[in-house]
Amino acid sequence: MDKIRLEILGLSSSQSQSGSFALVLGEKPGIRRLPIIIGMFEAQAIAIEIEKIIPNRPMTHDLFKSFAGSFNFSIKEIIISDLKEGVFFAKIVCENNQNTIEIDSRPSDAIAIGLRFNAPIYTYETILSEAGIELSEEEDEGPDIQKEIEKIKPKTEKPGQSSEKLKHSSMEKLKEMLDKAIAQEDYEKAAKIRDEINKRN
Repeated sequence: MDKIRLEILGLSSSQSQSGSFALVLGEKPGIRRLPIIIGMFEAQAIAIEIEKIIPNRPMTHDLFKSFAGSFNFSIKEIIISDLKEGVFFAKIVCENNQNTIEIDSRPSDAIAIGLRFNAPIYTYETILSEAGIELSEEEDEGPDIQKEIEKIKPKTEKPGQSSEKLKHSSMEKLKEMLDKAIAQEDYEKAAKIRDEINKRN
């Protein structure tokens, strides 16, 4: 069965399920979209890897990567392999020098792990035909990942207050604040501080 390559196009709050997020995957190349509803923890794990933030302590998906590396396994690919009664199923295809092993997984966990290995994401035509949404070329590409990531964690400061404070902080202070945010596992704040540091470099 031929596989179809997918890429992550968007991550946004789900309109249908409170506390959940919609992960939008897109056919590559193509105009079909595959939306998958995922939980907050998995959405955060995906967002953190997209933002390239290194947590102070390893998260579950980082632990999987370390564990796999210790046994010389890498992730070859992620496959959204099945759809039953509206529920998606996935496989993580692992390999070392001698073996290739398929591990059953939820798509959200599989994608969070796959991102950490830079593994490609695939699905099958039957799944895209059944659950995919076809957009015209004029239609919007979908929710923007960077804008929507901020919704994953509750805001601790008033809008604009944080960015204004960062603008007036020295580089030394910013680096100190970044270390503190990572230590406290406040990844949203860490991302904003990192962006301010990058603007000045």
